[in-house]
Amino acid sequence: MTTAPRIDQVFDFDALLTDEEREWQQKARAFAQERIMPIIEEDFENKHFRKELIPELGAAGFLGMHLKGYGCAGAGAVAYGLVCLELEAADSGWRTFVSVQGSLAMSAIYKYGSEEQKQQWLPGMAAGELVGCFALTEPQGGSDPAAMTTVARRDGDEWVIDGAKRWIGLAALADVAVVWARVEDPSGEFGEGARAVRGFIVPTSTPGFTATAIDGKLSMRASVQCDIDLDGVRLPADALLPGAAGLSGPFGCLNEARYGIVWGAMGAARSCLEVALDRSITREVFGKPIGANQLTQAKLADMFLEVEKGTLLALHLGRLKEAGKLTPAQISVGKLNSVREALEIAHQARTILGGDGITNAFPVMRHAANLESVRTYEGTDEIHQLILGRALTGLNAF
Repeated sequence: MTTAPRIDQVFDFDALLTDEEREWQQKARAFAQERIMPIIEEDFENKHFRKELIPELGAAGFLGMHLKGYGCAGAGAVAYGLVCLELEAADSGWRTFVSVQGSLAMSAIYKYGSEEQKQQWLPGMAAGELVGCFALTEPQGGSDPAAMTTVARRDGDEWVIDGAKRWIGLAALADVAVVWARVEDPSGEFGEGARAVRGFIVPTSTPGFTATAIDGKLSMRASVQCDIDLDGVRLPADALLPGAAGLSGPFGCLNEARYGIVWGAMGAARSCLEVALDRSITREVFGKPIGANQLTQAKLADMFLEVEKGTLLALHLGRLKEAGKLTPAQISVGKLNSVREALEIAHQARTILGGDGITNAFPVMRHAANLESVRTYEGTDEIHQLILGRALTGLNAF
């Protein structure tokens, strides 16, 4: 984009980064511009996900890059955030892939799995040779995982899982699923009562596991989200993730994904600002560029302000995360702000583009549509408002 240097000149964000962080960002920007941008409009139109790019993401080190060992890059939180930003500047679906693979499925195994489980799955997932999914959300309880109806019961030395999940990213492509279920545990073995929530590693080739891609989406069309049916899925005893007990297990992974969204949404916002800025300089109306009009400049200034504020907030959260001080409430501040402001920036950018803004000659309507999904998953606006309300008042309104 010809406009990116102009944006950088107004506020020198790069000066706040280390050399290593800039290298990760530049590598992700190059991947996005060279491998995703040339084909993303066609893929969005045709509802096509290019799974052949997955090994390339692995070779670049982007998959599970914030994890250490097992073939993962061990990069810092800010470097990971910058990669999310650059991938989502191309399309939310590709940042979502990296989040589902690395922040959800891989993080669950990394945080809560046995050493044998980590050795079995993580190296292949980091390389992009294996794909994972994270099966938490259910058809009747997207924002209420405590109402989970999927059940795992013991049958001798094995587990049997029955239930259903919905809006599970990558499930139809995945080799392995991390499935969360309530355990029928009358003995109290798991210390959480008779129906403790636990995680299970489920190879998707297991009989009884069926993933069906959801059709009819007007958002995230170059991505894959699925319904999952679990009908008598039988697993060995060691399929259980030993380190995850209760809802703190999946929530620990959700916070990893929410952190990536804080950065990623600002990538979509920056993309919208860049094309609007370029259009304001090159399109002439009434004998002068539309960017010479006060109202257009006011829009551009407000959009730029929110991009920089959101990116600075993401950087602050990244530094807190690297210091081990980041709290769930702080992540909610970032997720709520970044997605809400990114959507408003997309809407304002569309007005600057005029009628052409609704066409796929520009990425703005695609970003706006995708951001509606990003606004919903990993916690809706309302959920994050309630998290912040509880942090402010000490009162639980859930």
